[in-house]
Amino acid sequence: MIIGRDDATLPHVKAESEHDAWFAMGWLHASERGWQLAFNRRVVRGTLSERLGPATIITDKTLRTLGLYRAAKKQFDGLPEETQNALIAYAKGVNAFFADEAQWLTPEFAILGEDPSTLAREGTWWTPEDSVGWGLVMALDLGGNWGKELLRMQLAARLDTEEIWQLVPPYPGDPPATKTDFAKIYRELGLYNASTGSLSQASDPLRVQRTDWAPFSNWQRQMGAATAAWFDRLGQVEGVGSNNWVMSGERTSSGAPLLANDPHLSLGAPSSWYFAHIQTKPTDGSPNVNAMGATLPGLPFVVLGRTDKVAWGFTNTNPDVQDLYVEAIHPDQPDRYRVGTDNAGQPVWESFSIMQERIAVKGQEDVLFAVRTSRHGPVISDVGNMPWLNNQRFAISLRWSATDADNQTVHAGLMSNRARSVDELKRYLSYYHSPMQNAVMADVDGNIAYHAIGRAPVRRADNELKGVVPALGWEKRFEWASWLPFEENPQDSGDTQGWIGTANQRIHDSSYPHFMTGDWTPPYRMNRISQMVAEIGDQHTMKTMEAMQNDVLSLAALDWLPLLKRVESQHLLHEEAMGLVNQFDGRMSIDQAAPSLLNHWVHALAQRVLKPKIGDDLFDRLYQKRQQFQIGLMGILQTQNSNWCGQAGCKDLMQAAWEDTLDALQKAHGGRPSDWLWGEIHMATNSHKPFGNLPILRNLFDVRVPSGGDLYTVNVGSYYVASNPLFANRNAPSLRTIFDLGDLERSRFIYPTGQSGNVFSYTYRDMANEWASGKYRPLRMNAPLVNTLNLNP
Repeated sequence: MIIGRDDATLPHVKAESEHDAWFAMGWLHASERGWQLAFNRRVVRGTLSERLGPATIITDKTLRTLGLYRAAKKQFDGLPEETQNALIAYAKGVNAFFADEAQWLTPEFAILGEDPSTLAREGTWWTPEDSVGWGLVMALDLGGNWGKELLRMQLAARLDTEEIWQLVPPYPGDPPATKTDFAKIYRELGLYNASTGSLSQASDPLRVQRTDWAPFSNWQRQMGAATAAWFDRLGQVEGVGSNNWVMSGERTSSGAPLLANDPHLSLGAPSSWYFAHIQTKPTDGSPNVNAMGATLPGLPFVVLGRTDKVAWGFTNTNPDVQDLYVEAIHPDQPDRYRVGTDNAGQPVWESFSIMQERIAVKGQEDVLFAVRTSRHGPVISDVGNMPWLNNQRFAISLRWSATDADNQTVHAGLMSNRARSVDELKRYLSYYHSPMQNAVMADVDGNIAYHAIGRAPVRRADNELKGVVPALGWEKRFEWASWLPFEENPQDSGDTQGWIGTANQRIHDSSYPHFMTGDWTPPYRMNRISQMVAEIGDQHTMKTMEAMQNDVLSLAALDWLPLLKRVESQHLLHEEAMGLVNQFDGRMSIDQAAPSLLNHWVHALAQRVLKPKIGDDLFDRLYQKRQQFQIGLMGILQTQNSNWCGQAGCKDLMQAAWEDTLDALQKAHGGRPSDWLWGEIHMATNSHKPFGNLPILRNLFDVRVPSGGDLYTVNVGSYYVASNPLFANRNAPSLRTIFDLGDLERSRFIYPTGQSGNVFSYTYRDMANEWASGKYRPLRMNAPLVNTLNLNP
C-alpha cells in the first residue's frame, strides 16, 4: 500500500483492502501521535499513576470504578466480525510501529520512562479493546450531565428549590423540568452531613484536592494538576458543544448544498483530531472505502468528514443519558443497599457487587481498593470527594447508557466510511449509540438531512424528577423504562426552510412527545447562526460559510451591556473604561478591550452577588468551571432580585464589581484600559497532557495564539475561571470543515495545532495562526502528493 502526503500536510492512504487501510491508519497514528496514543491508553485502562505518580490515584480509581476498559471488552465481543477485524488490523498497525524502538522515541516517552516496544513486539501493547475504550472516553467527555445533577444536589444544602432554579434556570421559555421540591426531599431524607459546615471541604466529585498532594514532590503536584484539570470537567458539558449547518441548493449561489461543522472540545496539543484520506480498491468485490476528514487517534475511521459522494458533521445532542441514584445503605450491613419495598411495607435489600482493583503507582506501593456496583451502576461516591454526603447512610451510583454491552458506535464509524448517499449514511448511522449526536448530512445529488443519532432513555411518566437531580434508588418509578427508537429521534429533511442547523440548543419543538433533557445549551449561538442565514438569504457561498464560522458577535454580550452601562463610579479609570463599553457592539474581537471589561465584570459580579448567598466555600467549588451561573446571574440583575442582592437592590453590588474589575485589570495589564485587549487576555491555549502544567516544559509543548469569542459566540472561546491565566480560551473550535457538494474537491478544513504530535516537528503547530485568523486549507482527495511511502503490513 502507499501512504502519500499532500501540500496541506494531509496523509493519503491508498490500499487494496480495508485490512491494509486500517493497518496503515494504526501505523500513521502511532508515527505522528505516538504519545497521544500512549496517554489515551492509560486513561482507558486507569493506569496513569504507573507513570505520573500518586497525584493521579484518584483519577485512576474513578476510571477503574467507571469500568471503561471492562465495558470495552464486552462491547468488542458484541461487534460484527468485520468491525472486529478492522480494529484488530488497526491494533497491528500501532504495534508494528512501536515494535521498532528506534523510531518512536519522542520527549514524553523519554521523560516519563514509557517503553511500549516489548509489548508491541508481542502484539499486545495496543489492543482492539483500547480503541473501543477510547470511544467511551469521548462519550464520557461529551455525554455527561451527572455534574449538573450533583450541582443541584449540593446547592440544595444551602438553597431552596426555587432559588436553585433562579441560579441555574431552565431553557429560555420553558418551565423547570420538574415541579418537585427536591431540596426538601433531600433534607428530610437526611442526605447531608449534620452540619452544612462540612461543605467547607472539597466536594466536587472526581476532583483531586491540592491538600492531597502535600506529600508529593512539586513535579508530581504539577503533573497531577494537568491531568486533574481535564478530569475535573467530566460529568458536565458546558463549553463542550459544536455548530453545524447544511444549506440546500435553494440557499446557495451554486445551486448545490454546502455543509459546515466546527466541534468545540477542550483545546489540546496535539489536537484531538488527525486528518487523513483513506481509499481502498478491493479486487475481491468487497465494499470500498473512500473517506476523508477527521479521525481520532485510537480509532481508524473518519469520524467527521466526507466520502466521494456524501458529507456529514456532528454536534453534541446532550440528552440526559446519565442518571445518578441515591442508594440507601443497610444500617447494620454496609455491603447491602435498599432496592425496594415488600408487600408488608418493609425495605428490601441486596448486596453490592464488589470487585478488587490494584493500581500500580510510580515511586510507592501498589494501591488496592474495592469497586462497589449497585444494580444501577458503579458507586461513584466511593471515589469522588463528597464529604457533604452522609455516607454512613447513603451512596451515589451512576447509570450511564454508553457502557452498555450493545454499544456499536464503532461499527457505525466503519459503515459511515462506505456511505454514498444521505439515505445510506442515515442507515449506517442507525448503529450509533453514544454519545448522541446531531448529524447533518448532504450528498452530491442535492439531498440534505438532519437526524439525532444515538441512544436516549425513555423515563416513566411518573418519574417526576426526570433526571434533573439524583433519584431515590429504591423507588421503581425512577428506573429507565425503555429506549427511544432511532426512527423517533428528532429529524428534519430541510424542506421547510431550505437549511438545517444545530448548536446544542433544544432540537425539538413543544409538539415532540418525548422528554430528552431539561439542560439544553442556551440558544445564543443558534440564534446568531439563524440571523446570518437570513441576512445572506439564498446566496450562500464557501466564503459566507467561512464568515459564519468565524463570527464573534455575542448575543449574550448584547444582553449584558444594558446592565453594565447603568453603572456609575468615581473610580479614576471609570470614564475611559466606560467610554470603551459605550462604543462596544458586542463583537468579542481580539483587538478590542471592551470584551475584557465585560467578561471580568461578570466574573466579579458573580463573586459579589452569589458568594454571600451560597457561601464562599460552595461558590469557590461550583462556580470555578461553570459559566452557566452567568445566565442565572443575568436574570437576578435584570429583576433586581432582592433575595440575592439584598433589600437595597443590586446597584451597589454592580458598582463594586465594576471597581473590582478596573482594579484587577489595572494591576495585571497596566493603567490604560485601551491596552486591555481581549486577544491577549483570552489566549487560545492548546495544553499538552501532561506537560501543560509544568512551567519548565509548558512553553515548549503548549500552543498559544490570541483568540476572540466567548462561550456564546459562533466562534466559541470558552474559559474556566479556575484556570491560570484566568480568561485563557480552553474550549474552542477543535476543527473547522466546509464541504461543497457541487465540487467536493473545493472542501476546506483547519484545526488549532497541526498534524504531528512530535513537539520538534514543524507540523506540530503550523496551523495555529491560520486557525486563529480564520484561514483554511484544502481538503482534496485528488491533491498532488509531494512524497510517498510504501508500507507492507
